[in-house]
Amino acid sequence: MRRFLLAAMIFGAASGAEAADLPFLRGSFTDGLTTARVNWQGYYIGGQAGYGSSDENFNGSTSNMTAALLANTTIESEMQVSRWNLGLGKQSARSSGFGGFVGYNSQWDDVVIGVEASYLHGAFGGSTSASQSLVSSTPLSDGFYHAVTATSSSAIAVKDMATLRARAGYAYGSFLPYLFGGVALGNADITRSVTVNDHYALTFANAVASCAVAFCATLSATQAQHNHLVYGYSAGLGVDVNLIGGLFMRAEWEYLRFSASTDTSINTVRAGLGYKF
Repeated sequence: MRRFLLAAMIFGAASGAEAADLPFLRGSFTDGLTTARVNWQGYYIGGQAGYGSSDENFNGSTSNMTAALLANTTIESEMQVSRWNLGLGKQSARSSGFGGFVGYNSQWDDVVIGVEASYLHGAFGGSTSASQSLVSSTPLSDGFYHAVTATSSSAIAVKDMATLRARAGYAYGSFLPYLFGGVALGNADITRSVTVNDHYALTFANAVASCAVAFCATLSATQAQHNHLVYGYSAGLGVDVNLIGGLFMRAEWEYLRFSASTDTSINTVRAGLGYKF
């Protein structure tokens, strides 16, 4: 019996030693499941396409033009036409675009910090117009009743958008989620126009009548700015996904805000394909 137990122990020990030499039991299977770390450090370049909406606030966009047009006139000094709320309001529109990006990443373990320049070409913007009429209830200082109609229109189209951003991300396997923020520049066409019709007469009835019985004057001004530089800021988030080698794809959301005669904000979602050298 003792000899049998001794032989069994020797056989078990020998079997354990052989099993320890098997790669399956040494942990090679679990090692194979471990996600390899992607090297994100270096220069990269890529192309992108985007779709989004632009929101424009046209309120007050033509008031300075109206004030300049009616400077030193009775209707401006006493009826304050440039301060009328014409209700140009806010507008929203949707559009698409395409462009590219280029940047550089520095990596410390799983933390990735970088700088990037991004560009998108499209036609983001909108237009609006409104008018308002007012008749003086009493004669003004010139002795006339005035029936004034002011009409304004405003439009903006942002054709090119470029951002210079700082990025911060955390590498998780093949994924690199990131946040970014920076400055934004845009190339915009901005058009504004103002027309003021003034009917004035010695009586209220004649002032609101046709030009056959009233004195009529029309003043107008148009300001068109083509390829006008607008500036602002951008912020957003996204994720880069390594595909193979240096090739990666990208999904991103970006918010841009431009300050101009018409305040414009643009939200876009983008998809891109890039290569890290």
